Amino acid sequence: MATMANVTDLQTKYSKLAQEYSKLRAQNQVLKKAVVDEQASTISLKEQLKQRDQSLRKQEQEMDSLSFRNQQLAKRVELLQEELAVSEAKSKKGKSKVDSPSQHGLETQSVFDEDLQKKIEENERLHIQFYEADEQHRRQEAELRGRLQELEKDSEQHQTVLDGLTAKYIDTIERLQSDKARLEVKAQTLEREAKECRMRTEECQQQLRRCQSELNRQVKQSSSVIQEKVPFNDTKFSDYNSLNVPPHNRRHQLKARDVAGQALSFIQDLVAALLNFHSYTEQRVHIYPRDSSIEPISPLNQKFSQYLHENAAYVRPLEDSFLQLHQSITEDTVTVLETVVKLKSFADNFSSYTHFLQKILPYQLKSLEEECEAPLCTAALTAKNQELQGDMKRVTSVFEKLQSYINILALPSVRQDAMPPSSTSAVFTQLAACLHSLHDAIKEMSKHYNQKAGLEQELPTITQKLCTTSECLLGSLGSLTSSTGKIATFFSNNLDFFTSPGYSPRGGTVTLNPLQAESMLANKKKAAAYMHAIKKPRPQSVPYREALSNRRILTSSTESREGLTQQVQQSQEKIARLEQEKEHWLLEAQLGKVRLEKENQRIADLEAQLAAALGGSPNSQAAAASTLAQSHEEAEKELQKAVGKETTLCTSLVGMLCTTPTVEHVGDEDSREQLIKTHYMARVGELTTQLQISDSKAVHFHSECRALAKRLAIAEKSRETLSEEVKRANQNITRLQDELTTTKRSYEDQLSMMSDHLCSMNETLSKQREEIDTLKLGSKGNAKKNKGR
Repeated sequence: MATMANVTDLQTKYSKLAQEYSKLRAQNQVLKKAVVDEQASTISLKEQLKQRDQSLRKQEQEMDSLSFRNQQLAKRVELLQEELAVSEAKSKKGKSKVDSPSQHGLETQSVFDEDLQKKIEENERLHIQFYEADEQHRRQEAELRGRLQELEKDSEQHQTVLDGLTAKYIDTIERLQSDKARLEVKAQTLEREAKECRMRTEECQQQLRRCQSELNRQVKQSSSVIQEKVPFNDTKFSDYNSLNVPPHNRRHQLKARDVAGQALSFIQDLVAALLNFHSYTEQRVHIYPRDSSIEPISPLNQKFSQYLHENAAYVRPLEDSFLQLHQSITEDTVTVLETVVKLKSFADNFSSYTHFLQKILPYQLKSLEEECEAPLCTAALTAKNQELQGDMKRVTSVFEKLQSYINILALPSVRQDAMPPSSTSAVFTQLAACLHSLHDAIKEMSKHYNQKAGLEQELPTITQKLCTTSECLLGSLGSLTSSTGKIATFFSNNLDFFTSPGYSPRGGTVTLNPLQAESMLANKKKAAAYMHAIKKPRPQSVPYREALSNRRILTSSTESREGLTQQVQQSQEKIARLEQEKEHWLLEAQLGKVRLEKENQRIADLEAQLAAALGGSPNSQAAAASTLAQSHEEAEKELQKAVGKETTLCTSLVGMLCTTPTVEHVGDEDSREQLIKTHYMARVGELTTQLQISDSKAVHFHSECRALAKRLAIAEKSRETLSEEVKRANQNITRLQDELTTTKRSYEDQLSMMSDHLCSMNETLSKQREEIDTLKLGSKGNAKKNKGR
């Protein structure tokens, strides 16, 4: 329903956005028309401005021409004036002349004056018109320019508004499209989930029907068994049920051990903080308000320091007794308030420490009053000392409350009926609240001490020793605050464990007594011994992982065997080829030996002939020389013939070896050939060994690669199968958990109903037995009466 409501809300929002988009689109069209009109008006105004500029240029040209004409006329007037002056001078000199020429000159002069006067007036009129036209043009130009600027500003504003609206519309459209797509995807997913939920509900209903039928069958069977086999229910009455031995709760013991270990660490921190606090308080008493190294302190502070010096005798036993309590809680013990005997020693030590705090409280208050009476004590310090006095009283009272609650919790270990079981949870709750109030009180005291130390550092007579002691005291108070806060938080977190009944007979609320605890531990030992006796050693079998590794090794060995067979075949072929080459080279060696013997025989013959020739006559020497020359010629001929013969080719790993039958006539050449042959044979042997090694390595690596590839394929397949199995297992786990919760809930309901039914049946049976007994007694009484009669 919520998803459908969300979909309808989104559809209404989408329709509203579409309406707003249509409105803004219409406004956009109006703005576009206005912008187009303004652009047309600006274009027309620009054209008018161009026309006015053209007319202004024409008027300026006319003005230039008129000024030029005016200058010409002015020059002409000057010339006429000069002529007039000359004519007047002439008229004065020749008065005696005839009057007719003077009259003619006067007429011409008057004509020129009139003409000049007209030209001057016309020039003035043109000047006035030009000035008026220029002023009007300037005004119009300024007006047009201002209007043009306004229109340009308006067009820019309209363009910016238009751009913003278009961008906004595009963003809204894209957002709406994305929302629409997301909603469609969400709707599809919701439909799929709805289908899955319907299928799961159908499956759950079927399972529920099966479970109901099975439970009904079991209920009928159990009810019939109970009616037939259970004549007496010992859990019905608490007195009978208290005689039953409860089972041993190992989980409760481990939890108790863990909780006691955590509490021990917190108690150790608290003891260390209390020791430091009392020790630094003693040092401060010896330093302030009087320094014991300079003058003796007051008798009150001496007594106070003496008591503070004894703090370890009261604080250390807290840690030792709680350590003994922690050591007494093991897996093979029963930990309840009635069996924890060591809690009484811890309560006694805590009571002694509380009495110690009550003993030093008056001295502490008087010491603070003595600090207030010091001459350099200000009003602020006095106020802080008074606040610290209140804090000391509050801390002591909180410790007294803690002492009372711990003593109450320690009473059941001494006397079983000292505290009813219903009050245990209330005591633990009050103890947790008291621990929180202790943390708050120590926190306030630490804050006030910090403020007091800040005020004392402003005093002129403050010493370094007092500053150091105050800092140490503040550090101890900080550690004390943190340790009390940890203890309060720890106790509040484990309050459910403290208030829960760890051991009690099944179906009952009676507390466990020490005798039941002893019998429980004895039964546990007997059960452990019996299980150890019947436990038989399992036959040795191969683990699953080892079997998998053996299978992989087997598959890889089969693959490597195939590779080795191929390698053996290849090596046999190489051996056959090498044997053929070996036979060939043996034949070559025999031929070479035969040739070498022939050459050695011929060289010996030649040397004998040469020696005979040297020892004989000159004729014999000449004959020897001629025979030697002939032998050389024969050797050359044989060499040429051998060159003409076909060469023998031998291919090997080095390359191609060409051998030709040659005739050597010098011993050095034979030795050199022998060296070359041995070198190449050695080289051929090395190369063949390297080739064999490389081939064997390549085959081995190829077989290993094949084996690894197969292993990888097998591993991938196994991984896929395992991942699918894990998915199916997770699905089965979730399904089974749901089924378990439902069946558990239904079982619990039916078991409660069955227990109520059994109780009612037991009541009816007891009533029927009572009625039967009464009837039997009545029948016996009537029989006796009849006999007496």
